[in-house]
Amino acid sequence: MSNVAKTNDGIEIYYEVTGSGEPIIFVHEYAGDFRSWEQQVRYFSRQFKCITYNARGYTPSTVPEEVEKYSQEFARDDLLAVLNDLEIKTSHIVGLSMGAFATLHFGMTYPERVKSMVIAGCGYGAEPLTRELFIEEAETTAKQINQETMESFAKGYVKTPNRIQYFNKDQRGAIEFEKQLGEHSTVGSANTILGVQSRRPSLYDLETEIRKLKIPTLIINGDEDEPCLNVGIFLKKLITTSAMITLPLTGHASNLEEPSLFNMFCENFFHKVDAGQWKERDPRSFKGGIMSRPEK
Repeated sequence: MSNVAKTNDGIEIYYEVTGSGEPIIFVHEYAGDFRSWEQQVRYFSRQFKCITYNARGYTPSTVPEEVEKYSQEFARDDLLAVLNDLEIKTSHIVGLSMGAFATLHFGMTYPERVKSMVIAGCGYGAEPLTRELFIEEAETTAKQINQETMESFAKGYVKTPNRIQYFNKDQRGAIEFEKQLGEHSTVGSANTILGVQSRRPSLYDLETEIRKLKIPTLIINGDEDEPCLNVGIFLKKLITTSAMITLPLTGHASNLEEPSLFNMFCENFFHKVDAGQWKERDPRSFKGGIMSRPEK
């Protein structure tokens, strides 16, 4: 089933629903769209209601011409618009990269609407030491996209340092990924980089807010997705209801590169949460020392 949700600022967000049961909403990365979650939808829709959608700037959702219509706050609230349109009170939320940032910000702002969060590949531009470089690269990439066609941009993008792993594992899948990326809106893609990614706050500046999170959280990273590794550890330390998975020999698009592992870990996580068995970290594990005796 496909439908359209209206945001408070008049943007139409395209979404699809497959299956029935407890809801899971999937939030796509910058280089993906709702189609990027196909291997998750085919698997989880046997047990869950699966919702995928395209962020603003990604057709058939509205593609605003103005950069000011793109921001981390808009990305967060576009997710809210879809849940509201479906009258879903709480949901498991799975986000990759840009979608993981949106998921995390959604959890901080609307925790009562979140049953659990999967935060995958979250970290680009978050670390203070590389933040300026990230912003420079984002602005350069936006200019490149505006000067080229998306089809041309996509051909180089699939062989970047954190994507080459997918290409080497599954060329057929990587070619499909490249084709879909090449179909994205030039305006929407450039504006998303400038309005959402380059302007979003560093997670390290949000430490106080992140520490308050008590939502069951699963952090997933590929071990060769280097910009996300330290950020994943940072989030694991702050969120006392979180666990962390690192997938071997894997880059940025973990759900595409290793769909079986990704689905397995997520499924186990969802079932534990639904059964009320996902617990907060034992405070004794925060104590210093390796061999010191536990407190009585």
